[in-house]
Amino acid sequence: METLITIKDLNVAYQEKPALWHVNMSIPVNSRTAIVGPNGAGKSTLIKSIMTLIKPISGKIDIDGKDARHALKRIAYVPQKGEVNWDFPATVLDVVLMGRYVHKGWFKRTNRQDADIALSALKTMKMETFRNRQISELSGGQRQRVFLARAIAQDADIYIMDEPLQGIDITTEKLIIDVMKSLQQEGKTFIVVHHQLDTVEEYFDYAVILNKTVIAEGSVEAIWNESNIKQAYYETSGAHE
Repeated sequence: METLITIKDLNVAYQEKPALWHVNMSIPVNSRTAIVGPNGAGKSTLIKSIMTLIKPISGKIDIDGKDARHALKRIAYVPQKGEVNWDFPATVLDVVLMGRYVHKGWFKRTNRQDADIALSALKTMKMETFRNRQISELSGGQRQRVFLARAIAQDADIYIMDEPLQGIDITTEKLIIDVMKSLQQEGKTFIVVHHQLDTVEEYFDYAVILNKTVIAEGSVEAIWNESNIKQAYYETSGAHE
C-alpha cells in the first residue's frame, strides 16, 4: 500500500515525563487506520503530533513526503467530546459551516454554496432535520454526528478522529462506520483512536498498536493477534497522556 504519513523517531514528553518515545510508523493512503492501546499509551498525543498541535522533543512527521505543517488544510479533526464546549451558543448548521472556513478564512462570510455543502453533510449523517437546533440540546450521539458532518463539509483528504465511538448509541456507531467506508471508497483516509478491541477487525483495515512506542503496525489481518494485544496492554508499562 502507498504510504501517506511517515513518522520517524518521534519523541514527546510532558514536563519531562515521556509520552511517546522512538515512534516509527507509517499510515497507508486510503486506509481506515485504528490507533489502539491502553489508557496513557500516547494515542491522543500521537494524533495531535501529526496535526502539529504538539511540539515533539525530536522526530519527523511527513505527509506525502513533505513536512506535516504543509498539509494541515488537508486534515479534518473530530476531537474527543470532552474537549468541546457544548454550551457555546451555536446551531447545528453553524457548527457544520465551520468546516468551510478552512477554504475561506475566518473573516469571510459563507455563501449559498457553503450552506448547500453543509446541508449535504448533515443529510449524510441523517441530521438535516436538526439544522436549526442548538448544539447544546443534542444527545451525545447526535453531537458526534454533527462533528463528523463538519469534517465532511471540510472536504478533507485525511480524517483524524479521537475516540469518535465512545459513549454513543449503536445506531450512530454503525452510521459512522458506514460513512467512513463510503468516504474511503472516494479516496479518503481515516486515522481513528479506538478503544473497543472487539470491533477492530470489523471496523478497520489497518492498525497501530501503541503503548508509548509502537508495539505493532500493519494490516489488521496481519497484526491483530493475542500476542501483540497482550504485549501492549499487559507487558508494557504506560504513562499518562
